[in-house]
Amino acid sequence: MILLLSGNHPAIFRQLIHLDHWFFQKINQEWTNPVFDLVFSFMRQAEFWIPFYLFLLVFAILNFGRKSLWWSATFIMTVIISDLCSSTILKNTIFRLRPCRNPDLADQVRILVNYCPQSSSFTSSHACNHFAMAFFIFITLNQTGSWRWLLFVWALMISYAQVYVGVHYPLDVLGGTLAGSIIGYLMSQFFRKQFGVLSLKQG
Repeated sequence: MILLLSGNHPAIFRQLIHLDHWFFQKINQEWTNPVFDLVFSFMRQAEFWIPFYLFLLVFAILNFGRKSLWWSATFIMTVIISDLCSSTILKNTIFRLRPCRNPDLADQVRILVNYCPQSSSFTSSHACNHFAMAFFIFITLNQTGSWRWLLFVWALMISYAQVYVGVHYPLDVLGGTLAGSIIGYLMSQFFRKQFGVLSLKQG
């Protein structure tokens, strides 16, 4: 297991960690206000984002005929793979204390959640999962309008919320974003190769 501790790495890496801490403190402690406290605390909760993805599944079933079942299955597999990659593979390979458990930051962190997870901070599973879904939906539903760009705004805000509430560093989010984007892109290409392009009201 690789330990992401600033004292055991080359100087350039320690500088990167220092910059990461600086951005974390800006987001978590300075770029804040009571409205953001409420909004970002809620955005990271499943109650906020699950209804949207359920809506997309229903939308697919109503509009894409028989292919909707394959689309839904591949969409769900994308989530499973991205979560497995982040929560199991990466977190068990690279361990980093979460900011809310880091003794060097403990007296400074604004913790806006009811608990601080003990799992590794790297990578952010929220970022990985939501960017995987965003890329998959964006590419596979490319005939449904320009609204799809909002998926990346959606994923970015949910990812940003992880730093804002004190459970992740910006680099954790960046790592999750990169991993999720790759997974979402590859799964979209798999779907299009196996099942073709989706079009509205096809049989």
